[in-house]
Amino acid sequence: MAAPSGGVNCEEFAEFQELLKVMRTIDDRIVHELNTTVPTASFAGKIDASQTCKQLYESLMAAHASRDRVIKNCIAQTSAVVKNLREEREKNLDDLTLLKQLRKEQTKLKWMQSELNVEEVVNDRSWKVFNERCRIHFKPPKNE
Repeated sequence: MAAPSGGVNCEEFAEFQELLKVMRTIDDRIVHELNTTVPTASFAGKIDASQTCKQLYESLMAAHASRDRVIKNCIAQTSAVVKNLREEREKNLDDLTLLKQLRKEQTKLKWMQSELNVEEVVNDRSWKVFNERCRIHFKPPKNE
C-alpha cells in the first residue's frame, strides 16, 4: 500500500505508527495471500503461480519502498526539528519549556529510528515466507 497522497503527519507519533500499521497490511497477510493464490502441487495446473508470485513480488517491493520512504522522511523532518530546538536551547538555557519540547522531540526521533529496525524484521519475515512458497515459480531479478 502506498503512502497517502496528502503526505504524512510526522508530528504525532501515534498517527505515524497507525499509518505504518496500515501500510504493513500486505506483510501481515502474506501467508494468507500465498495460501489462497499459490497452488499446491495437486492444483498447479489451474493457476499461473509464476504470474501470481511476480505480482506479489512487485507489490511487496512497492510496499517496502513506500514505507522506507515514509519512515526516512519523518526521521529527516524530526531531526530538523531537534536541530532547531537545540540551537534555540543554546541561545536560551533557562527556558524549561524549550527543554521539555526538545526532550519530547528527541524521544520521538528515537522511536522513529526504531521503526527502521521493526521494518527490517517485517521485511525479512515477508521475504522468507515469499521465498518459501514462490522460489519454484518465480525468480526475482538479481539487481534488486
